[in-house]
Amino acid sequence: MSIPDKNLPLFPSPGRTGFDDPLYFESTRRERGYDHIAGVDEAGRGPLAGPVVAAAVIMPPGVIIQGVKDSKKMTGKARKAAFSVINETAISIGIGVVSSNAIDKSNILIASLEAMKLAVLSLDPIPGFLLVDGTQKIPILIPQDSIIKGDQLCHCISAASVIAKVYRDRIMCAYDAMFPEYGFIQHKGYGTAGHLRAISEHGACPIHRQTFRGVS
Repeated sequence: MSIPDKNLPLFPSPGRTGFDDPLYFESTRRERGYDHIAGVDEAGRGPLAGPVVAAAVIMPPGVIIQGVKDSKKMTGKARKAAFSVINETAISIGIGVVSSNAIDKSNILIASLEAMKLAVLSLDPIPGFLLVDGTQKIPILIPQDSIIKGDQLCHCISAASVIAKVYRDRIMCAYDAMFPEYGFIQHKGYGTAGHLRAISEHGACPIHRQTFRGVS
């Protein structure tokens, strides 16, 4: 009886085998018979102000857009450039936006999943399968898998992360014109020292999340 090499893994893990392929998750679902596979991600769970925004993206089979990765690991300039290319290349893109008021009435997890659901429902064609960043599944009757660090491992989720981030940043820049004393154009609603000082000096504005620590 031969003894297997102790260095051989029993199970695949990120960084080994097919997970190095950014199309791995999409291609394996296509092999199972699914078509129009959408990657889904959100932006804006952590800020003290503004909405949470989700995006769902259906990419053409086998297509990789160079430079597209987890939006948090891209520069602002790279995200903007990728946003344009994704819009030109994708089969369909859906956006879901849930306001700060709705976040306060439920919680950020429920609001994030609702934004994802809205993004998926706005896709045309309707996706046959969803690949969702994180650990939670979207409350919708479409087959789906949640993928931890999906925005780093799966190309269509990476594309969704870019779309959601750039779209939300543009919303916050518009809010900066309405409430210039808070500096939203710089921090996009996150709890920076300058933002916290502005809240202390001026109080909360209508787009602040009243249930978040640092606002109330």
